[in-house]
Amino acid sequence: MVKKEEPGGAGGGRVLLVLEVLFVLVALGGLALWSVRGALVVAGVLGVVACERALADRRGGRRAAGAAGGEGA
Repeated sequence: MVKKEEPGGAGGGRVLLVLEVLFVLVALGGLALWSVRGALVVAGVLGVVACERALADRRGGRRAAGAAGGEGA
């Protein structure tokens, strides 16, 4: 079985993910200071996007998009 290595070693992807999550939380917190309703809507959309990304990673990315009727179908 061939394993696909990510660039930057095993911990590189995790650090990038933590930085991405922190950035989104700070941006969402700033939006919440201005508009709580807007922040709740954006948080819901970002939650759906995060779930879709995790599901695509689990299924194999592009192959799952083609099978589910994604782009190019």
